[in-house]
Amino acid sequence: MAKIIYTHTDEAPLLATYSFLPIIAAYAKTAGVDVETRDISLAGRVIAQFPDRLTDEQRLDDALAELGELATKPEANIIKLPNISASIPQLKATIAELQSQGYDLPDYPENPQTDEERETRARYDKVKGSAVNPVLREGNSDRRAPASVKNYAKAHPHSMGAWSSDSRTSVATMGHDDFRSNEQSVVIPADDTLAIVHVGADGQETVLKEGLKVLEGEVVDATFMSAAHLDEFLEQQVARAKADGVLFSAHLKATMMKVSDPIIFGHVVRAYFADVFAQYGEQLAAAGLSANDGLGAILSGLDKVDGGAEIKAAFEKGLAEGPSLAMVDSDRGITNLHVPSDVIIDASMPAMIRTSGQMWNSDGEQQDTLAVIPDSSYAGVYQAAIDDCRTHGALDPSTMGSVPNVGLMAKAAEEYGSHDKTFEIPSAGKVEVRNGSGEVLMSHDVEAGDIWRACQTKDASIRDWVKLAVTRARASETPAIFWLDETRAHDANLIALVKTYLADHDTDGLDIQVMAPAEATTYSLERIRRGEDTISVTGNVLRDYNTDLFPILELGTSAKMLSIVPLMNGGGLFETGAGGSAPKHVQQLVKEDYLRWDSLGEFFALAASLEHLAGYDDNARARILGDTLDKATETFLNEDRSPGRKLGTIDNRGSHFYLALYWAEELAKQTEDADLAAAFAELASTLRADEQTIVDELLAVQGKPADIGGYFRPDAEKAAAVMRPSATFNEAIASLG
Repeated sequence: MAKIIYTHTDEAPLLATYSFLPIIAAYAKTAGVDVETRDISLAGRVIAQFPDRLTDEQRLDDALAELGELATKPEANIIKLPNISASIPQLKATIAELQSQGYDLPDYPENPQTDEERETRARYDKVKGSAVNPVLREGNSDRRAPASVKNYAKAHPHSMGAWSSDSRTSVATMGHDDFRSNEQSVVIPADDTLAIVHVGADGQETVLKEGLKVLEGEVVDATFMSAAHLDEFLEQQVARAKADGVLFSAHLKATMMKVSDPIIFGHVVRAYFADVFAQYGEQLAAAGLSANDGLGAILSGLDKVDGGAEIKAAFEKGLAEGPSLAMVDSDRGITNLHVPSDVIIDASMPAMIRTSGQMWNSDGEQQDTLAVIPDSSYAGVYQAAIDDCRTHGALDPSTMGSVPNVGLMAKAAEEYGSHDKTFEIPSAGKVEVRNGSGEVLMSHDVEAGDIWRACQTKDASIRDWVKLAVTRARASETPAIFWLDETRAHDANLIALVKTYLADHDTDGLDIQVMAPAEATTYSLERIRRGEDTISVTGNVLRDYNTDLFPILELGTSAKMLSIVPLMNGGGLFETGAGGSAPKHVQQLVKEDYLRWDSLGEFFALAASLEHLAGYDDNARARILGDTLDKATETFLNEDRSPGRKLGTIDNRGSHFYLALYWAEELAKQTEDADLAAAFAELASTLRADEQTIVDELLAVQGKPADIGGYFRPDAEKAAAVMRPSATFNEAIASLG
């Protein structure tokens, strides 16, 4: 039987799954398609790492490893929902919750001293940060706004903050002594095995990583950020924000860049509270309170520290006397520096640009902001967008064009593959990348505390990326811009390869160019304002940034994008959008039984998955299901059935009911398969007749707390009961079987 794998993930997408998956399974079965789940949630990944400590009932197979293997096969058909890319605080919270549920898991060892602690730390490190995506993404990314969503946004434009030519918002970036400026890059001439070695000032050699296998044609980069210059830069920005009277904010990616960016975040916290750490730094370190975990973790841990009240007062004084901080939650006093994973650059910067270039201050008011992005690799993209809005005003969603993306990410390409090759340097000396014969390919002079990293990009991934860019440019008759900077070492090598591989394709009549990221941003925005589309062809990090930046400006959200990963061996991975808003939706559900999560991304992914399966398995009914789902989704948008903004309106569960209704009605009136039409005619009639009853049952539960039995690992029965409160609807779906 044909099979679709629907991933069991985290937070709001997981809760929505309890409501939507029974609908999917019932409809898909009519086409002979089984829908199975695999648990790749953060909690599930943690549990899978410790089978030796758990009971038979508690153990879970390593579903991520299983799906990683499946992704290399032509039969792969995986729908990937957003999952938590865990920061250390999130990982610790997950461990604590699982322990409270009876799982015999060890604490996360912050500073492992014994072999056992180091082995425990190694297991936990496997699930930190972006542990899922590099495993599943055995192909490059094709991400764009479906026509139905784009048309809806034009007809119902979302709010955009007004921009002033006097706006003092700007981006601050290092520009020197950072990852971009220190980068070196080589193209590997033949299959080889590399080693990364630290050579101390005294000549003592320490192998940081060995056995690093690389393939012929692979692009390998190495670079570092100077800790001393980072601290100097941050000190200047704290003073600048104070002098200019703007909010101070830091924008990093501590979830994906799980080694480097928490360290950088710690530098930011120490720079802002320089006096506090000068006086109490040793005391905080002795108590295991790290700036890398954020201000929130430090403050919550001070209750157990001798003199904690005095240190807390020092932090409060630092907040009062320093520049105003951008806030995550003004009402609760959660600042930009509280949690490293709270302010994620690809979500926070577009939101700021959409909202007049401002963030929220401690009084709950909007204010111009100094956005601190230490590494200069892509900071210019956001500065270019700010400059454009300051000059031309806010963009108009009712007329603006689109910027689809073709992203290089196959086989853990580029920066997101660097976690196992990122190191905080212990002492001054050199870091060398050596080939199998001992030849030094790249070398950097480093100081203690510098952050050094290496990255890899497979040649096969680059070839496929270029092919996909040409395919999309031809299919959509849209200009395609490779966002590459010839003055950056990595990009210079990619530009040469892109030019070589473009010659393998028919590009006659296509507009394909190469531009540096800041220049490409300006060019794309100029075209957007004229209502024109431009494909951005980017590396892995810019893929992530651009597929939030432009959709948030165009559509008001990045959750409504069609995200397809044509896997290199013929399978398909269908992603349902970003999960940045997922935590706040769970909090609202638990508080008042209302889930505002929008499953539109799941609808698009499912339709694409069915279409792919129809082609692979020659399944006519799967194609009909996919085609009618597309039509139903367009009706869903036109009828405005997305979750409302307040109690008393339909939430995620209500949106699933209406999608099921419209889908059944489309299936009932299609003429290709009479038996299928008859099967759904009865369901469509039932759902339409019982519409008010079902809506009333869904609305009746709102307004009181909901018990789902856990945040990171909800109780399945409790969560299903909360997310399927309409007996009438449940019976109707069951009757289809």
